[in-house]
Amino acid sequence: MRRFVFLMFQAMFFMASAQTDTVWWKPQSLMSAGLSLRFVSNAPEIIVQYNQSASISNRNAPANGVDLYAIDSDGLWHWASSKSVIKDSVQHVFFQLLANDNFHKLGREYQLFLPLFSSIDDLKIGVPQGSLLKPLPVRAEKPIVVLGSSIVQGEGATRPGLAWTNILSRNLDRDVLNFSFGENGFLEKGLIEQINDTDARIYVIDGLFDLANESLDSSQLSISVIEAIKIIRARHPLTPILCTEHAGYADGYLHPNRQTYANRSNRVLSAALKQLKGENINGTHLLSQKEINIQMDDMSDGAHPNDMGMMKYAAAYEKKLREIFLEPVGTLKTQIPIRQRRTPAAYDWEGRHKSMLDLNKTESNKVLLIGNSITHNWGGKPNAKSKDSWQKYLAPYEVRNFGFGADRIENVLWRIYHDELKDISPEKIMINIGTNNLRVNSNEEILEGLRFLVQVIKSHQPKADITLLGFYPRRDYEDRILLINKDIRRMTRVEQIRYADIGKGLFLETGKVNESFFTDGLHPNLEGYEILGKQLQKLLKN
Repeated sequence: MRRFVFLMFQAMFFMASAQTDTVWWKPQSLMSAGLSLRFVSNAPEIIVQYNQSASISNRNAPANGVDLYAIDSDGLWHWASSKSVIKDSVQHVFFQLLANDNFHKLGREYQLFLPLFSSIDDLKIGVPQGSLLKPLPVRAEKPIVVLGSSIVQGEGATRPGLAWTNILSRNLDRDVLNFSFGENGFLEKGLIEQINDTDARIYVIDGLFDLANESLDSSQLSISVIEAIKIIRARHPLTPILCTEHAGYADGYLHPNRQTYANRSNRVLSAALKQLKGENINGTHLLSQKEINIQMDDMSDGAHPNDMGMMKYAAAYEKKLREIFLEPVGTLKTQIPIRQRRTPAAYDWEGRHKSMLDLNKTESNKVLLIGNSITHNWGGKPNAKSKDSWQKYLAPYEVRNFGFGADRIENVLWRIYHDELKDISPEKIMINIGTNNLRVNSNEEILEGLRFLVQVIKSHQPKADITLLGFYPRRDYEDRILLINKDIRRMTRVEQIRYADIGKGLFLETGKVNESFFTDGLHPNLEGYEILGKQLQKLLKN
């Protein structure tokens, strides 16, 4: 079964039922398996209803259902179970949901994964009247495009969210477009041209599995691979391409004939990539059988990964893609990129992120000021208004405001990994982040998170002059901030970047916060911003 995956959300409407007191959202859906959609809701119960128009009978029933995941305000993923009823239509009821967390009452973001092996129509999502239900737009970042066979489609997964492409989508927090075949996956020219229509972050070719058979000799297989990559490269000369080796068969020892096909496929792939490199066709990468590391019990039928195998596939792909994208992760919470939704009543975090990406396409400011709400509230694009001190001290130096209210170190890391430093060439990058980590992280975690962040920024903007600003004063944290600023100063010497403590003028001689410069012991008032602006201007002049 051929299956093309497209994003939806472009058209939708809401319906209210007086009989059930349920409000329904009906997205525009396509007759295609494997889609997912995102929305925000604070409903204690969510109903997903649809008609199953076509399916493949030999696929397991759970994989032909739906899977609901949610992100809390700190960006952590959670899974929800449901009760399912199949009559004239299919209905999944997610009940007794924890609709909000401790930050606000405006709900959480959900991602609904649709059936892997069946097409559906008349899809609608219902919540009780009075509950929030807000569809989310298509992500601004380029998606990962995967071409493959039934393994990519998800055969062997017990439910939609456990297909490795969907696991990878959550782990990287990116859209993964799954162009796969339920049966044989041949690298036909028409199909390659079809995926070329999508401007991808990377193209993944994981479709050699079913090419490894007696009907194709090695030369034909090599030609298929080389021509596919050349077609992609002709239209997308700089986009990376990742090719994946055959992972082998779980029963390959006792059925050596099958393993022979896999080994031949991998030899041909390796030779094809070598030939392309010799022709100066660069930007190709390889995910090896060894890196995937499928073992005997990781497959459901000897050929298709089960849930354990899907996890291994996703982990191998995540590691490889992070290497290609220059997106490492550490072991501490402050070193793991994650988004947040802690203040939706104040501003739209994802909307501000999109504004940053849009600005990158039209402007390349000389200076970036990365921070949290203190920076966010100061001024400069994409803010609609600016405080006088911003206009006086910072605007003449073409400073872009990269502050996001309530951000922590790990949230800035996410934003960098999701293209906020792409398409621009700043001369200077100034960083003031971490005060929101004080309540949840140790000084060591904060310091190592900042070190990690600086190293990432260096890799993404190697020509920029980086300055790490010390923490500004904060009520009840004065002594701790003095200690951590000393550690930050020492760390910047090792990392060979600049350090500046422009907030020291906001302390009293006693070492306490000078409340006359703050609105709440944390956020500066106009006089506080005036002091910060003067000090920052001195750095901008040098």
